[in-house]
Amino acid sequence: MLTAAAITAAGCGEQSTQAGSKPVIGRKGSDSQAGSALGFPAFATKNTTRVGGSDPTANAAGVAQAVFSGELQSARPRAITLVDRGDWQAGVAASVFMSPTVRAPVLLTDGSSIPEATRDALSALKPTGSSKLGGAQVIRVGGVGAPSGLRAAQVVPGNPFAMALAIDQLQTKAVGKPSDTVVIASGERAEFAMPAAGWAAKSGDPVLYVTRDAIPPETRAALAFHQQPKIYVLGPTSVISTKTEKALRRLGTVKRITGPDAATNAIAFARYSDGPFGWDIVDPGHGVVVASSTHPLDAAAAAPLSASGTYGPLLLVDEAGKLPAPFVQFLLDIEPGYEKDPVRGVYNHAWLVGDRNTISLADQARIDTLLEIAPVSGAQSSAPPAPAKPPTKSTPPPKGKAPGKGTPAPKSTTTPKSLLPTPTQPKPSILRKSL
Repeated sequence: MLTAAAITAAGCGEQSTQAGSKPVIGRKGSDSQAGSALGFPAFATKNTTRVGGSDPTANAAGVAQAVFSGELQSARPRAITLVDRGDWQAGVAASVFMSPTVRAPVLLTDGSSIPEATRDALSALKPTGSSKLGGAQVIRVGGVGAPSGLRAAQVVPGNPFAMALAIDQLQTKAVGKPSDTVVIASGERAEFAMPAAGWAAKSGDPVLYVTRDAIPPETRAALAFHQQPKIYVLGPTSVISTKTEKALRRLGTVKRITGPDAATNAIAFARYSDGPFGWDIVDPGHGVVVASSTHPLDAAAAAPLSASGTYGPLLLVDEAGKLPAPFVQFLLDIEPGYEKDPVRGVYNHAWLVGDRNTISLADQARIDTLLEIAPVSGAQSSAPPAPAKPPTKSTPPPKGKAPGKGTPAPKSTTTPKSLLPTPTQPKPSILRKSL
């Protein structure tokens, strides 16, 4: 099914005939360029998998069919969320429907018409209907079209702040109670709001919007409904001002997650932890999702990848062929290592969302290398082994106890793969790669 998803995405995106652009099942060894025709390295490498559409509509269709399958009743989605391809605010906020209660991935429409990629995905996935939403098979967000013959729930059209409120209300109806946690994102700067989509999909925490210097009345109403929630502001003061933050403090407890640019802001969210809130990605053994900050609706398209499989936060790049330095450093910081046997280690994996004009093949190769598990220098001691001690007379066990049946030995602990130093041993380091 994964390969089918890649074919769907490729078919709706690039029409290039370059090697690896269109994965095809069933190539033979006698075929020319059989390996690249199977989709490598563009479709996948050992540590990366790409959904390679040239636009968010194709990527959403590919992701949905990678996460769900119509071939197995239990693998079908309960519902599908339909969002207009020009409405990134609705897409990010509606990603909350992918959380455990409803499990509805986002597909994109073109106003009232349904693109072929979306129609094909709906037909292939055959949503079963969400019992929490009255059996709805699709959730129409705003004035989008919907195929006939499917039961639908409706989020009424409105401005971005009103739509986010309506999405929150429908999600609350499905869950049965309001969330005690809310993410506040910019309704004006898409690149700073994008990482909220994956978190909403995983956690079920709603995304509400503010402007730089004001809280719209719809957002005030939503926060009042949540009754003094924990509020996490996503973005720097240049995007959401201290004035707005101060006003938010009257509506709940506020903490800010911040980075000066989109890529660094996404990394700050990936590292962030506050009790049960936050990804807390500070060690190896995780999934990540990578998309371009120039394609805001890819955040909604990719959100199901943050809420299934290897799970993981959305990271952002902004220019094909040039990975941001903080992005590279983040992957180095969580690079897996091993002492003796890589089979006993843990592994990182990245989903890449977008074609080669968004994330180049060179970028993909570099990301793959950064994710690879590596041997740890200094893990093996070079000192000669200590001489064996001469045998000593063993003490017989106490009467009535067989050997080995006495007080149990303390439980052994396994050295974590991060290889934390002991008081008498310097911290080993992972052998860095030449990139």
